Amino acid sequence: MQTTLINYFPEYTVGNGAALLQAGRLVAFHTETVYGLGADARNAAAVAQIYQVKGRPSDNPLIVHIAEELQAEELAEVSHLARRLMTAFWPGPLTLVLPLRPGALPAVTTGGLNTVGLRMPAHPAALQLLREAALPVAAPSANLSGRPSPTEAEHVFADMQGKIPLIINGGECLAGLESTVLDLASPVPAILRPGVLTAADLAEFLPGLGEQTKLPNGGIARAPGMKYRHYAPQAKVLLCPAQQLYETYCQHYQRMIESGIEQPKIAVLATMQGLTGLAQAEYCFLLGENLFQLAQNLFAALRWTDDIQADLVLAEAFPEQGVGIAIMNRLKKAAGMN
Repeated sequence: MQTTLINYFPEYTVGNGAALLQAGRLVAFHTETVYGLGADARNAAAVAQIYQVKGRPSDNPLIVHIAEELQAEELAEVSHLARRLMTAFWPGPLTLVLPLRPGALPAVTTGGLNTVGLRMPAHPAALQLLREAALPVAAPSANLSGRPSPTEAEHVFADMQGKIPLIINGGECLAGLESTVLDLASPVPAILRPGVLTAADLAEFLPGLGEQTKLPNGGIARAPGMKYRHYAPQAKVLLCPAQQLYETYCQHYQRMIESGIEQPKIAVLATMQGLTGLAQAEYCFLLGENLFQLAQNLFAALRWTDDIQADLVLAEAFPEQGVGIAIMNRLKKAAGMN
């Protein structure tokens, strides 16, 4: 299969993306969070292709993207609170998990659950595609399962070349992390996956909002990213505070030399503070100097470690406050710390 990559500009079209979705094909498209791999959410055969192409476990539910709030009413039971949140944060990086209307979607889309995660993306490329297709689109991140999510079209092409017909290139993703997933289907609302939209942002509507990002033993994953290893590069990832990066780097470099690796490739992902004193480190990626820059650059940095074929990745750990909660959620999963 030939994969076509087209550039999106507001005054132009999304190519034949809508027609492909209507025909049961897959289309990768830009959103403000990460690139999505879309299929008609109502078409079980089309959605099954997502799992096949990504190598995604079938019990990992998909988020359904819509362009109009009325579509939410057709798919889910929408509470007054949900409507208020939609008005306040849609389009935007917020996914709402709601009770599924019976028969609204095939089981393959929801991972067999009686709930569905709904989101209205903010990027004009995504909204135009959804409006032209005139159907709900199931779309996880457009990468091979387990790998770092794609924030550039080139990342999608690297994983999906020859597997899907079309990639809509909207440039780099502004947020850089997947959407915040908020569970409104349970008796007590909770954040199932943190994102750039934080509990503080939602406090006006849900004061004292908590998180339930870890899956109990034998528990059912009600949102993507809860059950399986995610965001991981090929090399092992170690996390440590900025002030310990130099010492940790030296220790592991020496151990690798002693183990027979002549020129160890240790990739360091950090802020300028974390890179202080690491002049001898050949492979460094400056993540940025504020939390929003860190979020935007994180997945590109993790993919870069694969590009250079790193033997080990040292990543700076950050305070788990605000957007730092989402950043550390991704880094911990990349390090295998579920």
